[in-house]
Amino acid sequence: MKISRVSATPLNLPVSVTISGRTKTTSLSVCLVDIETDTGLIGTGMTAITEEEVIGSIVNDIAAHALIGADPLRHERLWERLYWLLTPRGQSGYASHAIAAIDLALWDLKGKALGQPCWRLMGGARAEVPVYATFGFAFFDRDELAAAARSWVDRGFTRLKMTVGHHGLQRRDEPRPLDTLITEDVARIRAVREAVGPDVQLYIDANCSLDYFHAHALAKRVEPYGITFFEEPVSQNDIPNLVKLRQATSIPLAGGQNEGLASRFRDLLVAQAVDVVQPNACISGGYTQCLRIAGMAAAFNTRFANGGAWPHHNMHLHAGLANGSLVEYHSVAVECCKQVFDDLPEPTAGMLTLPETPGLGFTPNRDRVKELARRPGSRGVGKA
Repeated sequence: MKISRVSATPLNLPVSVTISGRTKTTSLSVCLVDIETDTGLIGTGMTAITEEEVIGSIVNDIAAHALIGADPLRHERLWERLYWLLTPRGQSGYASHAIAAIDLALWDLKGKALGQPCWRLMGGARAEVPVYATFGFAFFDRDELAAAARSWVDRGFTRLKMTVGHHGLQRRDEPRPLDTLITEDVARIRAVREAVGPDVQLYIDANCSLDYFHAHALAKRVEPYGITFFEEPVSQNDIPNLVKLRQATSIPLAGGQNEGLASRFRDLLVAQAVDVVQPNACISGGYTQCLRIAGMAAAFNTRFANGGAWPHHNMHLHAGLANGSLVEYHSVAVECCKQVFDDLPEPTAGMLTLPETPGLGFTPNRDRVKELARRPGSRGVGKA
């Protein structure tokens, strides 16, 4: 079996979220990658929350030429080939996203060729995974946020995540003082905690949008609200600042969803900078590299979980491995996936059951993808 075609389709997907009778609209960017073999099998991978047209160009104009004629089952060989083609001096960013999408397509192909779902090929540790719902975004006001939290609990979720920081450093010249921003975050967190009670696990995520001073101030002020972990609290996942913050707060820290190199996770683990490492299969070099990162996390006895959304791809990783754990059920990202893919499993009582269908277990709806690709829309990363 040989690879006969590689193609990428960039998409920018509008999403509407309705809560308490009000509808909010946002968007997320994704890029699909199809790899077809001379036997007719097709595997599909995906990357997201990036400049989708750049990824499309990397795959179609550069990476595809290095894959045509290769054996798609030799994913380690192909991952190494792509690494030296796209990141010869350790670059990350777009290259990591492109490799991730290609690698997921290769694993989807492998599962279909061998008649097994990806999670079984990775070890088959469990047939279902726990999920946490990311529900709380900047476009909700305080009352809407509390109402959204209650609605997710009513749906059977006992683990909830909300964003904080809201691009604070990026937008500090608007003016938008960071101290005012985190004061509002404290009030929003208090509103959610009061809405759902003490028994629901509550996670917060700053998306690398704060400096150490304000991340520390926010952490200290919300400690009384029982935060399960604080994700990406500081800009650039800056390791010295993460180490300082971890020593200064009782809230566990998490990070890594946008890191493209396994060596960055090594550095986080060696420095004991986080309590939870969060590689994302759609961003951190696909399953092939995420398996290596998960092995490092196990060796350091550090929790390994999914951050950065796209649960239906990441669930295979966490079901396959013994140290797999939480998967992020990001409400906006899930709505994007529902536009693209058929046969996506739905969580029940906060758990996702893995499919027995070979490969990823879900496929893009080709007619809908063609229609979505034709829609006019702004380029760029999603704002959720």
